[in-house]
Amino acid sequence: MVSRTRRTFTKEFKIETVRLVKGSDSSVEQIAREMGMHPNTLYRWVKEFSERSAEAFPGKGHLMSSEAETIRQLRRENERLRMERDILKKAMAIFSSDRK
Repeated sequence: MVSRTRRTFTKEFKIETVRLVKGSDSSVEQIAREMGMHPNTLYRWVKEFSERSAEAFPGKGHLMSSEAETIRQLRRENERLRMERDILKKAMAIFSSDRK
């Protein structure tokens, strides 16, 4: 059995390849063949770039779109604020019971 390694492409490479597809008279299949990749990969890149041009190709799953990153930060802040609120509630209960 022959093991195949997965090729990775930089964001810049993907964008330039998509621009080549859009600005060329050649077919996607022909450009994909010249680049040594499957045409479906190139079709997927073109679709993603068309839908999310500025945020297309974020990386290896580590980078998120700005909207997803904002939601993640807000959820973390929300959790932190809930913890602080709970600590303050417990402190209020402790100090209130000491006065009696």
